Amino acid sequence: MTITVFIRYRIDPFKRDLFEDYARRWHSIIPANGGELLGYWMPHEGTNDIAYALISFDSLASYEAYRARLKADDAGASNFAFADREQFVQSEERTFLRKVEA
Repeated sequence: MTITVFIRYRIDPFKRDLFEDYARRWHSIIPANGGELLGYWMPHEGTNDIAYALISFDSLASYEAYRARLKADDAGASNFAFADREQFVQSEERTFLRKVEA
């Protein structure tokens, strides 16, 4: 069963450009560590402090292995450090979803 991690970020609306840089970096880091990045979504109009990401995995065990690899990965650790240093992510929530099949 494929699971998709739905991440909801509350971001600093005055630092959206920094969040976008952060999101772009994940486009190479996530696949290199075993995730299938479906994408990142930025505010365009309306609410200006909410962004989203969706990443799929073969199983919850695959997700857990990915998280361990990601923390040990130099590029992943660097991107996490960038977010901590610049403080553009104010909070994040993760929801684990499965697709409803016909």
